[in-house]
Amino acid sequence: MNTNTKIIVVEDDETTALNLKISLQKHQYDVVAIYHDATQASSAISIHKPDIVLIDISLQEENDGIVLARTIKTEYDLPFIYLTSYNDDETITYAKFTEPYGYIIKPFDPDSLHAVIQMALFKYQQDSEKNKSIMSLKHEKLNLMTRLRSKRSSNKTIVPFSKDYYVDMKTHEIFYKDKKLKLTKKENNFLRILVENIGHVISFEQAINHIWEEQGATQNSVRTLVWRLRDKLKSDIIKNASGMGYYIES
Repeated sequence: MNTNTKIIVVEDDETTALNLKISLQKHQYDVVAIYHDATQASSAISIHKPDIVLIDISLQEENDGIVLARTIKTEYDLPFIYLTSYNDDETITYAKFTEPYGYIIKPFDPDSLHAVIQMALFKYQQDSEKNKSIMSLKHEKLNLMTRLRSKRSSNKTIVPFSKDYYVDMKTHEIFYKDKKLKLTKKENNFLRILVENIGHVISFEQAINHIWEEQGATQNSVRTLVWRLRDKLKSDIIKNASGMGYYIES
């Protein structure tokens, strides 16, 4: 059932628009409005607050549907699907840069129409959750960086941790019993993050965001780094927070 899914249709051919409305209502969608031009549709979206918009690529003016799609994407952050004809290959090539959530080829099949809409709504939900996760990670990283700056701005040049270890905050070098540890750049950065946030768990995501400049790092990348780092340390100071990350006890 799709009784809570609100749809706006933007189609300048009245017959096609009517067929779309009938097909959508057959699948229990709530067709809140049908518009025949981009201007009317654009001004009405904030009023109706649809869940998804179906847009004819070529409305009364050439590529008018693409212009409307850009507005929907930038101003409303809503998913939209293009309605297009078989001979619209060149237009579709241009339209793909607006990142639609699907295409419906006219004349359309009602069941295919339903399937495309459901896939679009699902993908939009996944993208929204992914974006929320990214924003959450950015917030975590900001908090982490704030703690780092606070620690580094303190008057302490030498910061001891665990037993017989210390960090020289000026050179960022790490020592054990006054002997400098030979660490890679990533190993050094990770250990300093643990020290500067001693008693706090550094999550896998925080480690990846702060240490790896290149793309593609995973939780296994962090685990491998910790395994190599532990092999170079003189005592077992890095603790596991099961499934979450790592920390050094305060």
